[in-house]
This record gives sequence, C-alpha cells and structure tokens, in this order.
Amino acid sequence: MTPDPAAVALAELVHVALLARAGTLAVAESLTGGALAATVTAVPGVSATFRGGVVAYATELKRDLLGVPAELLERHGPVHPLVAAAMAAGARLRLGSTYGLATTGVAGPDPQDGHPPGEVYLGLAGGEPLRLLHRRLDLTGDRAADRAGTVRAALELLHEVLTTGNATQ
Repeated sequence: MTPDPAAVALAELVHVALLARAGTLAVAESLTGGALAATVTAVPGVSATFRGGVVAYATELKRDLLGVPAELLERHGPVHPLVAAAMAAGARLRLGSTYGLATTGVAGPDPQDGHPPGEVYLGLAGGEPLRLLHRRLDLTGDRAADRAGTVRAALELLHEVLTTGNATQ
C-alpha cells in the first residue's frame, strides 16, 4: 500500500509538532497492518521523532507484545476502545516514546466477532500529565478505504492533541 499523499502531509505536520516539543512517537497497529508506520516514515527526517511500531494483528500479540491486559481482551475482544488505548500505552512504554498511537478494528470485508466492517478504534497515550484517549470511527468504504481512512484519522487525532492539547473522544 503506497501511502496516501494527504496522509503523508498530515504525518509531516505531526513530525513538525513533535520536533517542537522534543517528542517521539511509537505506533501499535492491527487492522492497518503497518500502513500507519509506512505513512509516518514517508516523511524525510522522521527518524528524529519516530521510534518504531508493532503490528499486532493477532489478539494474543496485543497481549504479549503490547501488554494489553488478558482480562480486557477476554471480556471485550480486540475491537474495543479500551483495547486501543491499552495498545497505545503499550507501544509508548515498550518502544520508549513520549506518544503512542494505536489502531484496532474491522477493515472487512466481513464482520468480526459481531463488529461490522468499518468499526475502528484509535488509541493515544501521551502528554503531560499522561493521558489515555480513544476515538471510535464508523467507516463505510471497502477494505482499502477503511484502512486508509484509519491512518488519516489516527494522524489527525495525534495532530489535534499536539497542537491544541485537547481531543474529543
């Protein structure tokens, strides 16, 4: 998947905002399968702000690699706002960054565990004091469009927090 130029432009804005506050970013991805990291790393000079990412597509990897509590996954499954927030916190902690950004949900084409295609959750961990945020998306495209929309929305969320200090859930 070639990064969308509009998403790369957002990633550049995020990079500049992170540079201004000496911040760094780590990502945790499920349905985007590395597309978020690919978009971020399309920005020249991003090594100054991007620590890395974890693609945890399988549920047990969310637990084992990102530290998402097993009880949370057992109770709600991998498509849940608190799972997204926990993934972001795990990426931030395990990769040593000031911000963690996560994606989880159903890209389609079929429903998963009672969740329709396009039901997506973003998670964000970071800031002073440390905040955990999540945001729900209800996307209506095909698989590729839902994945691309998730990448853009994740970068928009982080940019919103970096530039205003606030984000709506």
